[in-house]
Amino acid sequence: MTKVIDFYFDFISPYAFIAYKKLKSFNEKNYINICYKPILLGGLHNLAGITAPAFNERKMKNMKNDCELVAEKNDITFKWNNKFPINSLELMRGYLIVNEELKNKFFDLCFDAYWKYNIDLSNKENIKDILKKTSVDEVSYFKKIQNQETKDKLKQLTYEAFKKDIFGAPTFIVNNKIFWGQDRLNYALDEYNS
Repeated sequence: MTKVIDFYFDFISPYAFIAYKKLKSFNEKNYINICYKPILLGGLHNLAGITAPAFNERKMKNMKNDCELVAEKNDITFKWNNKFPINSLELMRGYLIVNEELKNKFFDLCFDAYWKYNIDLSNKENIKDILKKTSVDEVSYFKKIQNQETKDKLKQLTYEAFKKDIFGAPTFIVNNKIFWGQDRLNYALDEYNS
């Protein structure tokens, strides 16, 4: 059986961005089989009865400082987004409907736009710019993210994550073991390589 790291993410999570950059850098030298699992973090928090740090002033201040510290320590270009938090619902649906061969580019551009270039991804014009760079037809994209099938799929993925006791992003699952947070990525990699 082929080993895989399931990577549960939401573009809204700065820690998921940092983990993604760390994984991407690591993967340039060592091939890792990664399965990206999009979830709606706000929906997951609601299911788990969790108040997100973004809605707690003290936690928010610490999270911002922590992300900047961790990014700098790992040589990751990072800029706290002035529009944090945004509702990532349509963006996460978008990841689901983008063609498989374009997913990685869409993934990169969305994460970089929000956490590297401080771009407001709640602005439709900025999404259109990403779609253009990804070669995704915008008419089809905006139609498909409103399809009931797409809505249900994201709900299902989020609910499945909740049923696995996942409560935040990023979360990694390797060999049915859960590793939560970008600071547990090395443990997930150890499990993957064991």
